[in-house]
Amino acid sequence: MKQPFIILIDDDVQVLRSIQRDISSQFREDYRISSFESGREALDFMKALKLKNEALALIISDQRMPEMDGVTLLEKARIIYPETKNMLLTAYSDIEVAIKAINDIKLDYYLPKPWSPPEEKLYPIMEDLLDDWHAAHKPDHEGIRIVGFQWSPKSHALKEFLSGNLIPYLWLDVENNGEAGKFLESAKAEADRLPLVVLRDGSVLLDPEIPALASQLGLKQKATDKMYDVVIIGAGPAGLAASVYGATEGLKTLLIEKSNPGGQASSSSRIENYLGFPSGLSGAELTRRAVTQTVRFGTELLTPQEVKEIKVKDGYKVITLSDGAEIFSRSIIISTGVAYRKLEVPGADQFTGAGVYYGSAAVEAHACRNEIIYIIGGGNSACQAAMYMCKFAKEVNMLLRKEALSEVAANYLVLQIRAVPNIKILGNTEIIAMEGSEVLETVTLWNNKTDEQKKVPAKAVFVYIGARPSTDWLKDFVFKDEKGFILTGSDLEKVDGFHTHWKLGRKPYLPESSVPGVFVSGDVRSGALTGISSAVGEGAMAIRFVRKYLQEM
Repeated sequence: MKQPFIILIDDDVQVLRSIQRDISSQFREDYRISSFESGREALDFMKALKLKNEALALIISDQRMPEMDGVTLLEKARIIYPETKNMLLTAYSDIEVAIKAINDIKLDYYLPKPWSPPEEKLYPIMEDLLDDWHAAHKPDHEGIRIVGFQWSPKSHALKEFLSGNLIPYLWLDVENNGEAGKFLESAKAEADRLPLVVLRDGSVLLDPEIPALASQLGLKQKATDKMYDVVIIGAGPAGLAASVYGATEGLKTLLIEKSNPGGQASSSSRIENYLGFPSGLSGAELTRRAVTQTVRFGTELLTPQEVKEIKVKDGYKVITLSDGAEIFSRSIIISTGVAYRKLEVPGADQFTGAGVYYGSAAVEAHACRNEIIYIIGGGNSACQAAMYMCKFAKEVNMLLRKEALSEVAANYLVLQIRAVPNIKILGNTEIIAMEGSEVLETVTLWNNKTDEQKKVPAKAVFVYIGARPSTDWLKDFVFKDEKGFILTGSDLEKVDGFHTHWKLGRKPYLPESSVPGVFVSGDVRSGALTGISSAVGEGAMAIRFVRKYLQEM
């Protein structure tokens, strides 16, 4: 733990120097001691300490000061640091005021001046007060803080970004957390400019854009070099695996991710069927391990950064980023994965981030404590979300278009869910409407078998309804199937006009797209097997064929 502060305030410079000398000689090994001649300066300093998440153990203030008397100062200080111990220095005529302050502002002690000798009159009192403070003090979270409204889409976006990038943060709901107001006051921020992000060094960002926040956090968004052996677009399990194997084989490897490494897998609360982890592990932990591994081997990671376009020039691939920067590469692996399909229901767009969430169960779980929530979907991801959310929510309702969960989920998850009393399976049930004022309040359920409709209260809806490939940005650069997945290998030969398009003397490699040297791995590839293990295997396989391609150049 960092050393806590002791703050001294007295407008009489000689008295201030005297007490600072005495206290420093006894306590400087364990505390940082700061002194001020003005109550206003001291309060500003306390606000800065609060933003920096510093601990303040004791305030000692003189009562008689022209700008602000000691009692008023300590009263204002208690708003910023309510648990800090406080002592008032008084003249004999101030004793009545001090006694009154014990009741009015919970003054801990008043000390008549002079305090000589300090070994008898000052140190024992301070030691008692400091011991009491340490006994009650619980060190605060030392990472980033987000202050905002719980059901705000902007707040949700920041939480999702930080969580996805494995950056610890503390969420403070401005409506329900008393600490939130203190940070707003210290940062001089208005509620209509939230969310507020307080960084570890005490600096603040009001309603920041994600790239600006990422820059402040030290995430890399610009490539070091202009030319790479392989650029991997998308850092899900397939992209991470490809980057690990590419870097270990000595390829100059760049990995680009537009939001958070790990993709959808990173939000899984528990992965139990991944080889080598019999007790399971979270998606976040798997992602952390993979990122650490690939960076250790020399992969350069850009996040958040988005690829806008790919072109081929003189045999090289030219990658244009969202900020206009261009990167050249001898080969490319596209591993952008899939995204949850949007819910085509009246009100869904209106409440996205304010009660409607695509994935994100781990991010918003605490906000759903003792609430009734709904999960749309019955696949493995939906089941894992339900198993996680049941620890927080009063009731978790899984909505299935089909009748039984066993028709769509892995057997081990079906058995787990059946054993949890507050998870309910509603088969043949869909949401057809969502309503609320500013946040989601109710949903209308429709039974597709009986045609019955029912409006019910809902605090949150988590959507896990299949996938759509993240390939719109590619336009017609590569051949795709009718659903937008990228065609590769022998599947390309079934496309009309392919043989006119393909100019090489060999056939496309198994994971190679219609553009030579542009490979595809993971869920975004047409015909690929789904699942984390399959994606990891595809990433490794793509690197094998990248090596073969580079040997041809």
